[in-house]
Order: sequence, then structure tokens, then C-alpha cells
Amino acid sequence: MKLVIAEKPSVAMSIAEVLGCKERKDGCIEGNGYIISWCIGHLAGVANPESYNTLYSKWKYEDLPILPEKWKFQVFKNTKKQFNILKKLMNKKEVDEIICATDSGREGELIFRLVYREAGCTKSFKRLWISSMEKSAITKGFNNLKNGNEFDNLYKSALARAKADWIVGINATRLFSVLYNQTLSVGRVQTPTLSLIVERQSDINNFKKEKFFNIDIQLEDFIATSNRILDENKAIDVLNNVTGKQVIVVDIKRNTKKIKPPLLFDLTSLQREANMLFGFSAKQTLDYSQSLYEKKWITYPRTDSRYLTEEMKDGLIELIESLDENIDINNINFDRVINDKKVNDHHAIIITLESRKFKKEELPKGESTIYNLIESKLLQALSKNRVEEHTEVILKVDNIEFKSKGKVILEGGFKEIENKYLKKIKTSKKTEKEIILPELYKNQSFKILDSKKKEGFTQPPKHYTEDTLLSAMERAGNEDIDKGLEVEKIGLGTPATRAGIIEKLISVGYIERKGKQLLPTDKAVSLVTIIPDELKSPILTAEWENSLTNISLGKEDDKKFIREIESMMKNLVKMYSQISEESKVKFKNNKESLGKCPRCKSDVFEGKKNYYCSNRDCRFSLFKEDRFFVNKRKKLTKDMVKALLDENIVEVKRFYSEKSGKYYDAFLYFEDTGKYINYKLRFDD
Repeated sequence: MKLVIAEKPSVAMSIAEVLGCKERKDGCIEGNGYIISWCIGHLAGVANPESYNTLYSKWKYEDLPILPEKWKFQVFKNTKKQFNILKKLMNKKEVDEIICATDSGREGELIFRLVYREAGCTKSFKRLWISSMEKSAITKGFNNLKNGNEFDNLYKSALARAKADWIVGINATRLFSVLYNQTLSVGRVQTPTLSLIVERQSDINNFKKEKFFNIDIQLEDFIATSNRILDENKAIDVLNNVTGKQVIVVDIKRNTKKIKPPLLFDLTSLQREANMLFGFSAKQTLDYSQSLYEKKWITYPRTDSRYLTEEMKDGLIELIESLDENIDINNINFDRVINDKKVNDHHAIIITLESRKFKKEELPKGESTIYNLIESKLLQALSKNRVEEHTEVILKVDNIEFKSKGKVILEGGFKEIENKYLKKIKTSKKTEKEIILPELYKNQSFKILDSKKKEGFTQPPKHYTEDTLLSAMERAGNEDIDKGLEVEKIGLGTPATRAGIIEKLISVGYIERKGKQLLPTDKAVSLVTIIPDELKSPILTAEWENSLTNISLGKEDDKKFIREIESMMKNLVKMYSQISEESKVKFKNNKESLGKCPRCKSDVFEGKKNYYCSNRDCRFSLFKEDRFFVNKRKKLTKDMVKALLDENIVEVKRFYSEKSGKYYDAFLYFEDTGKYINYKLRFDD
């Protein structure tokens, strides 16, 4: 029998349908000579530090750096049942062939390989490598299975990334947390990304706006504007001098501009546009896209290519004809989207032919929005160039220069499709309009009918949105990288990981969303101030990402890559053996102390889900949504904690009784066993 292992149950169901497997069993589906089973995302991963030495459960400077000589891995407790099912199936005598059908990418490869490793399986395996969950794509994939060892380098790259993230995350987080006596999360990619946001905030804070002026002159059929004037008195003089005079055309510049259609979406460009148009977070867009992929509506979303391959041309023609039966295939701009050299693992994101049989109204709103966006981009990319005629006229009066610009659309091209789409979704993004100037010629004169002084200010840099941050992450390191290097990929993270990085920065309290803006917290600013350049440098991290890509291509050695990171961690720990008292106070004012810990007398602070002791060796914690309070329809508030830490008693109004269905008042206190907190109520007459 053949065992097929998918990344998640929904994908397994689609594969089972194609292979004719219908017999449901615990954790798998059988039939037609196949057993189809699944992971639930990552079932195993790099082991925690405590698995190497129980002493590592406490964070101490003396233990750093923690660098495993022989790496250990662990099966995660919450998915152990499914792992055991897979382990049993993989080692079953009747199974003579294993097929890896996890997502076709670096992370999917790691998910399967760690299960294969921890299950102690030594059987050879094949690899299903597809970019669509359509029946035709799955069938073709199974007819063209690849040998599993062809992806050994991809696995080495995935494992090297996991190890590198562990080395930097574990050691740097513990180092700075111990030095500053509070949890400071540091990561290989998250810290340079955070640095971008903090630096932008610094640029905004330090920006000094400058006032400037322009003079607008109203002519017979158009308006011309002066160059920027910094001195207001000079602007007033210009205004007084030109009013009522004649202005002469001294130069006319005309050029025809051809604007190429946009490229198809890769994941990053899709996330950026969805954020710009709809305010979707990168994670929302990824989740919607992944769901659409699993439902066979779109192709594989975690791609970094914006092109299709030549072999897809016939299917693309059929897809386009299904969108518009009146379309003239001879006018389709295939060269814009087809380029075999720019497709590595996966092609660009497009809608599937199979999706044309489905009903859009059956999709949830978010998924429908993303589907329509991808469909519109496909039509735009295959459309014609937009052709515009641009005119710039330069006029002078008393040697003072004025300019006016015009634009005439000669051919709408792809913009007609884009504008129709933008109108349909009622976005705030403005469609481009023509600016028509009259017929003009040199030495032509116009009387100035009216003139106005306009005041403006130079603008500071804008806060990052997820759109602009994703762009910055994608381009990080490009400007400063050694141009002599032969690089494959530069940037912070990968298209598949960037959404998670942003969410992690929010979850640990380093950045906050304000509308579409991403703003750094005080803690983030303090962290970036004390972190050394090598940990926050986009250039170094981009080079690491490039090395991981080269490892997957067999161009670099994974062991050498890990040794270099280990060496950096050793130097970092050695360099930061102690810090000044002045540095220690950077974080002290960021949080309000709610009182003293009853166990060790250290300060107690508010966290996201609990109130915790600042002493890392002390495990005292009061959870905001402890079951005791949830059952009584209450939440442990900051004021309640202050009173409990001060006198260990507080009066609480309106506790709910599940038994009587009524509300009541009581005095709350707790008993501390040294390990557990037991809440008690007292009723006074």
C-alpha cells in the first residue's frame, strides 16, 4: 500500500477524492491501494533548552550561550495523537511506499521530514510537488512524483532556518532579558523588522517641518504654478508683481508614455494590495488565500514568483476564455506573464479553471474579496499597455517661472480594467483622470486673470502600514548589499513568514495597530536602543536569508551557516557580560508596578493575560481570566490586583451565581500555597 501524508486534513480530503479513497478510519482514509493521512501543521520541532539540561529552565547569564552539540527534537503534546497515528502507519509492514504531500515549499518539507525523523522511518519516499489543488493538478502530480532525495537541500535549508532562529531567539532573548530583568523577545528576523519601524518613528519625531509657498496664476483655460518659494515676503512680492501681467510660453515638452500592465501577484504583492485597498492584515490575506487554495479556487499562495511557465499557456487561454467568451486571444499579452526563468518552486498566484464552476456567493466575504482581487489582476496583467501623452509647459513673466502639466489618455489599456474594478469595490483610491491643456505653442502669451498665494508644509515620512512594511522587508539589504555578490534573494523573511513576524511583534507588545498604521511602543524603542547592530541590521539578516536560499539550491553549506551564527552568539554573550546602571533604567519606567510580590517582594506588573512577578525565578502570577472569575462573569482588574497585593482583600460588586442565576457582592482574597493561588470569598453581614 501507498501512504500519502498531507499537511492538514482538508488537503488530505481533496487528495483522497482524486485517488478514490472513501473508507474513513481514525486519523486516515483508505481505499484503492492508498492510505491518506495528515499532519496538523507542525507535529514536531526543535526541542526546548530544558531537554538538554534541566538547569536551563531558569534563565541565567552563566549558562549562555546555549549551543547544542547534537540537536534534539520533540513531538508537540497537543498533536501527539496524530503523530502516533502517522508513526504507526509509516512503520506498517503493508506500507511499501510513502508519498510526502505536504505544501510544496520549505516549511512543508520541514513538517514532513521531522515527522519522518521522529517516527524512526527509514523507508524511501516520493514527493508530490504541485501548485494547485485542482483535480487535474493533483492527478498530474501523482503521475509525475519526484524522488524524495531531490529535496534534501530544501530540507537542509528549512532545518538550518529553524536552528538559526532557535540559536538567536533563545540566546539573545535570555541574554537581554537577564541583563534588564524583564522579558525582551529578540529574533533573527523580528528584531531587524522592529528596527525598521522604530527608525521610521525616530525620523518622524525628529522631522522639522518647513513652510513653503507657491503662486498659482489663472490663465484663460488652465492654471500654472510657480516653483516652491521658502521666503513668504518673496512670495508676496511675486504675487504683487505678476498680477494683471502677460505670461509667455518659453518651452513645451511633450512625450508619449507607455505604461506596462502590472505583474501577477506573488504573496507579498497580494498582501500589500489587500492592505492598501481593504485594510487586511498580512496574516488575514494569507489565511484567506490559504483557504481559497485548499478549496481549489486559487493556485498555491506562498510563492515569490510573479510569472507563469510556458507549459501553462494552453490552460491560461482556456481560463481567460471562461472569464470572457468574447475576448480576442490574439490580443492577449502573454509575454508579460510567461517567463520560465523567473519561476522556481511555484508560479504566480492566479485563479483556477475549476473555480469557474463554483458559485462566488458561497465564499465568505474576506475570501471572496481576495478572489476577486486576484481575478482582476490576472485580467490586467494580460491586457495592453496604457498609452498617455504628457505635456509640460513652462511659462515666464519678469523672469519668474511657472509650470503647468497636462495628460491625455491615448489608449486606456489595462487601466480600464483596473478602474472598473476600483469603481466596483468603491475604494478611496482615486482613479487617474485626464488633465487637458489647450493647444499651445512657443512665445504664445496669456494674460494673468487672477493669482493666489498658497501655503504648504514639507511632510514627515509616513508611519509604516503593513503594505509599506512588507515592501521594506522585501527590499531590506538591497541598497547596501555588496554589488559584487551573486545573490538569489535579499530581504527580511520570506513571503510565507512575513505575516507571522508582524503578528509576533504585536503579540509581544512591541508594535500596535492604529488604523492601518503600525506604531512602535516605548518598550520597542528602548529595545532597539540597546540591541547591537548585528542583531538589528537588515543587511546581515537579508544576507542570512540569501544563504538559506543558496543552501536550498545546493550552493552553500548548511553546517558552515550554523557555525557562523553560533560564533556570533558567543561573541555577543562575551561582549554583554554586564551593563551600566544607566542602561538598566531604560525599561524601568515603561510599566507601572501594581505592588510587591507576596513570595519574593519583587514588583508585580501587568501582562497581556496575567499579572506577573518581575523576578524570573519566581513563578507568582494572577491570571485575568482565571476560571474562578470566568464562572462568576468577572475579570481580574488592575485595581483589584493592587488591593490584593496591598491588603489581600478587596470588595467586589456583582459576582454571578450559576446556581441561583443572581448577582451578589463579596470580599475577595487569596491563599498562596507557594505553587498555586486559591481564591476565596468572604461575606460580611
